[in-house]
Amino acid sequence: MFTGIVEGKGKVLEIDERPGGRALRVDVGAFAKRLRMGSSVALNGCCTTVVKFDDHSFVTELMEITLQKTNLGDVKVNSPLNLEFPMVLGAELGGHMVQGHVDGVGVVEEVQMLESSHIIKIRLPEFLTKYVVATGSVAVNGVSMTIADIRGDVFTLGVIPHTWEVTNFSEFKPGVRVNIEVDLIGKYIEKLLPDLWTRLSREPQTKAEEANRV
Repeated sequence: MFTGIVEGKGKVLEIDERPGGRALRVDVGAFAKRLRMGSSVALNGCCTTVVKFDDHSFVTELMEITLQKTNLGDVKVNSPLNLEFPMVLGAELGGHMVQGHVDGVGVVEEVQMLESSHIIKIRLPEFLTKYVVATGSVAVNGVSMTIADIRGDVFTLGVIPHTWEVTNFSEFKPGVRVNIEVDLIGKYIEKLLPDLWTRLSREPQTKAEEANRV
């Protein structure tokens, strides 16, 4: 589990294309001291597993389905990747609950520079629009963000200078594909509501049937 508070940027050093997937070697600099075999690291918001590491980098293996559902199939050597290590139980939750399970890929529509900040507009896949609401939370390339506005399938983010500097948002331009993870709570509510509605609508019938049997 992650919080969407990106800790820094890594850089792709090597890409090993394999049947049904690829392996990435990612330079993480000083963050390498936190690496452990089998531990998790979020890359652009996608939870990955450390299979090898040294004093400055690690290797992770990506399955075909991961490449299809995320933008990790788009990255090239020297591409910057947002880094986050898993949250520690009991630590401050600075962003929101992020699983590192990317729901889909959005496309940057517009990047507007203001006096000291930036406005970014991103087009969502249609099937994710129902989970995104104004002033709600969304993870973009693993960064916990508050949605300033949404119109149709395009939502707007306001990006402060700190976030612009420490994440790969500074690489965004129209056409760039970004990983999207919507709020976990909304997905569970959607899953549970039909069953709850069925049980509630069935309850009066059940009571009437019991009364008729008496």
